[in-house]
Amino acid sequence: MLTLTIIQILQVLISFVRWIIIIQFILSLLIVFNIINTSSPFIRGLHDGLDRLTEPLYRPIRRMLPATGGIDFAPMVVLLGLVILNIILNNIAASVLVGGAV
Repeated sequence: MLTLTIIQILQVLISFVRWIIIIQFILSLLIVFNIINTSSPFIRGLHDGLDRLTEPLYRPIRRMLPATGGIDFAPMVVLLGLVILNIILNNIAASVLVGGAV
């Protein structure tokens, strides 16, 4: 059962990272379309903090992706990778529950 606990903890962390990426994406859109601006210290701090959290995930992907102008596909690639990782974890959990070896 320790394996299932570790898998559940990893899935919670994956969910947390997904939400961080989604919030950062929405905040970036709101800033780009000038709905909110970064002159507010709270917004600027939130945006900088989210950038610092996600940049280590995006940096290696941005190096591999071709230049696409103003569109950054790194968040989408990270989200896709997190979904795939979650599927793998679900399959491992199912095999543990059925009694298979991991």
